Order: sequence, then structure tokens, then C-alpha cells
Amino acid sequence: MTGAPAGGSRHLLSVADLGAEGIEEVMRVADAFVEVGRRPIPKVPALRGRTVVTMFAEESTRTRLSFETAARRLSADVVSFQVASSSVKKGESLRDTAETVAAMGADAFVVRHPSAGAPAQVARWVDAAVVNAGDGWHEHPTQALLDCYTIRQVLAERAGGAPSIDCFRGLRVAIVGDVRHSRVARSGVLALAALGASVTLVAPGTLVPSSLEGWPIAGVAHDLDGVLDSIDVCYLLRLQLERGAGAFVPSLREYTAAYGLTARRAARLAEGALVMHPGPMNRGVEIADEVADWPRSVVLRQVANGIAVRMAVLFLLLGHGAGSDPAALMADAAAESADAVDERPGDRR
Repeated sequence: MTGAPAGGSRHLLSVADLGAEGIEEVMRVADAFVEVGRRPIPKVPALRGRTVVTMFAEESTRTRLSFETAARRLSADVVSFQVASSSVKKGESLRDTAETVAAMGADAFVVRHPSAGAPAQVARWVDAAVVNAGDGWHEHPTQALLDCYTIRQVLAERAGGAPSIDCFRGLRVAIVGDVRHSRVARSGVLALAALGASVTLVAPGTLVPSSLEGWPIAGVAHDLDGVLDSIDVCYLLRLQLERGAGAFVPSLREYTAAYGLTARRAARLAEGALVMHPGPMNRGVEIADEVADWPRSVVLRQVANGIAVRMAVLFLLLGHGAGSDPAALMADAAAESADAVDERPGDRR
């Protein structure tokens, strides 16, 4: 990723492109954009004149809207390209489609595709930055970044100090559920482990990948009740029925009985433990209704932080790169907001 201390790639295809220092850089820039989002006019001119294309070959309302909102808040032009309604349906290859859109002046592609490796292929074909917004069962790096950002933010608020990645050292995280079909799990493990957290996968044997080579985990557990009182973060994964996950469990009722975070189980979590979920949630399956709305559930905060984190990613890829001063970003935002408010009809008396 451009400007990130680890690697220097102009793309974000994997959390491994970043390393701990790169993740910290994204978080530092995201801090400024969280503040921008609280302003009357939540925009900065950082990417004015740039064009960001969201190319989604797979449905994902949350991720697509989050990226498009992030790009617009940076003042970029946004082109939303739905592969399902494109010439790909007429037989055009993904390569021809990507190269055609790039020829129209795209500066960045945000790519989601059901095939692992598709964003990396697009990165080889186009002269533009590429962000992986989820590819098959492979990775979803910006989800991992916003999850880590949310943990850091909440723990800093509790401690009453400045946000720091030091909070991840020794943090005990359980990633629970459909690991087999989850790109979120792989990216989450890579990011959390890079920052010093200890990650345990909790799932039935049928929902654990056949190979965990390259996964820096503390271990695998098959008994959720056995780990509840020893974790700081309970990260629940959606049971991906559309990917055939239902065939890997006896029934939804039995899955919930063994691996769902019910109110009874939530009460056993250590005081201060966070409940997280990448969404959309299957309420009543992996998470009980009342737990989803629990005060220690930070699911909606994850969604809100996703915009700021994706703004940071796009800014670092297309803007001024690493070393950007968050104070300068805030000054730009303040000036932009003040000018816009002054120009509103009827504001002057």
C-alpha cells in the first residue's frame, strides 16, 4: 500500500501488505477522518478530481455503500459498477471490463468478487490502485482494519488515554463460527496477530478450514463455553448459508445451541469484554437478539468506523501517502465546512 512502511505496494489486496506499522498508519489517518465525520459538512478536498470505481461482482450493500460514502467524503467522483448488470453478462471477460473502465480515467478500483484472487488479477491489468473489498474465501482487509480500529478506539476511551496499538498486546480474541467460508476471519487473524493479539478460532470441526497453514493463531477450540470467561473480544461470524454452510452443521438449532452467543453465554463473558460481528447478522442463529443490542456490542460502531477507515485507505493510496499530518487534514475539513456553511442560502441575516 502506497506510503505504508511495510511493502510500498500501490494496492491493498491483503492485510499482509501492511504489517503492524502500516496498520497503525491507517488508524492514525482514520482518527482524523472520524473527526471529519462529526462536522456539519463531513468532507475534505483530498481526492478532488480523482475517480473511484466500485466494481462488485457479488452483492454487498454495506461494504459498497461504505466505500462510496468514504470516496465522496474525500470529494472523489464515484462510479458504481454492478457486474451483474454489465457486459460481463453478455460474455465480456472481467479483464476487458476492467480495462475498459480504466480507460475512462479510473484512479482506483474497489473490487469484490466471488473468486479468490480476482482483485489481484485486476491489479495486474489496470494502471490504477486496487482495493480488495472481499474475494471468495480469501480476504477482506478493510473489514479487519475497521475491526482493529474499533477495538483500539473503545479501549482508549475506557482507559481515558490516547489511542495506541499497545492495547493489542496480549489481547485475547475468539473468532467464533463459520471460519471455513469466512474471508473476514483470515484477514482478522492476520491483522490482530500482527498487532500482538492472541487469536483462537472457535468452531465445529466441519467449519474449520482443511488447512490452517499460515494462520498465526493461538489454537482451535470446539467448545465455546470453555473459552467464554477467558477472552477480551468475542468476534462472531455469520453462518454463510448462501455458501453452503448449512450442509456443514446438523441443523441451525443445534448450531445455535453449541456456538450461538445467547444471553446466558453473554452473561459469562468477562466484565468489559466486547462483542463484535462483521454483519449482516443472523439474529437468533450466531447471536441472540438481546445480545446484538447489548451495551457491550460494538456492531454499529464497526459500521460507522468503516467509513473513516476506508477514507484513510483511499487517501493513503491516492492522496499524499504516509506521513500525512492529521492536523492538516482537520484544518482542510474545518475550512471546507466553514465555507460550505457560509454559502448556504438563508444562513446570512
